[in-house]
Amino acid sequence: MKYTPPPAAAGRFNTAWAELAALGRDGRRGGYSRHVFDDADMQMREWFSAQATRRGLDVELDRNGNLWAWWGTPGPGAVVTGSHFDSVPGGGAFDGPLGIVSSLLAIDEMRVRGIVPAKPVALVCFAEEEGGRFGLPCLGSRLMTGAAEAEHVRRLHDPDGVSFADAARRIGFDITHLGRDADRLANIGAFVELHVEQGRLLHAADPTAAIGVGSQIVAHGRWRITVTGEGNHAGTTKPDDRHDPMIPAAAAILAARRSLALHDGAVATIGRLQPIPGGTNVIASSVDAWMDVRHGGAAETAALVDEIVAAVREEAELEGCSVVVHRESLSDAVMFDATLTMDLALQLDAPVIPTGAGHDAGILAAHVPSTMLFVRNPTGISHAPGEHAETSDCLLGVDALADVLAELVR
Repeated sequence: MKYTPPPAAAGRFNTAWAELAALGRDGRRGGYSRHVFDDADMQMREWFSAQATRRGLDVELDRNGNLWAWWGTPGPGAVVTGSHFDSVPGGGAFDGPLGIVSSLLAIDEMRVRGIVPAKPVALVCFAEEEGGRFGLPCLGSRLMTGAAEAEHVRRLHDPDGVSFADAARRIGFDITHLGRDADRLANIGAFVELHVEQGRLLHAADPTAAIGVGSQIVAHGRWRITVTGEGNHAGTTKPDDRHDPMIPAAAAILAARRSLALHDGAVATIGRLQPIPGGTNVIASSVDAWMDVRHGGAAETAALVDEIVAAVREEAELEGCSVVVHRESLSDAVMFDATLTMDLALQLDAPVIPTGAGHDAGILAAHVPSTMLFVRNPTGISHAPGEHAETSDCLLGVDALADVLAELVR
């Protein structure tokens, strides 16, 4: 039987979704491009602040650019939920914002039920979860937990050459106290992140389930492979005189693809290439290739990267090019809090599933009891304009989140 949401709840969801729909649209790629401290991100933050204030929540910006809204006085044992606003370039509408909208509507639902929390409740919008601007995923939560060094983050640059420090200054954000926020971490009693599912593991576990609970995140990392050759004329340079870095870069793409068949459960993707100088009639002088790899634990992931890089180096030697590999990030496999996860699964009668996608909940899991709720994605498409979830499923997610928070704040 299809779920029919209460008209008031459906109306609030549809209104919020319509208000966000116009922010950060990408006319060239399709979908949305929302990145930390850009205009779209700031509009999303303003929207959240207004929504939270309208509900009587106290809004604050922490030292690392994460935005918080508090129901009750901040203090020990706080129950926290939320997600992120930013997207990958040309990403879908749901990845991140669904968790933010759901957290606001879950507060509404708890109030409709007459729930008065015995513990502080906080909603959080984490900064730069996707790493779409500065290349470091989960930047805000990594800074808060100390998993990223403040000075390293200050020096990060976006594709246009703008540093994180300069981007922060542009919007008036003070980066003086960037870094681990031990007091804030110590006050978090539990963190639950609601997210649209990425992939179709929920369907595989239970084709009828609209909501799932997260068990773990597989290891994942990002690497930049720089191949340097010799720039030259595309029309006049003979094959024997070429040192074309695009050839080893192509080997990286093919080796990443082959790894999917050679290693069960592994995924490796070259998602971005940047040739220098980038002319159609020019043999590139160098090429940067960014690679995303996810496989089991950190050691397995790193070993898979070594295999792919070996193929690149072999092709580079034949082409007379050099190769430099820079690891931008690597996170080991993360197990969510077993007690919290199983309590939620029993409470919601929901299947427990792993995910291959990184999340802020995975960063917090090493420091506070954390887990995730997933809302069914009928096609499994994510990080693309085709990402989708039915409104009725999203509202089931709001109800599930309200149920969970209501139990945790007792």
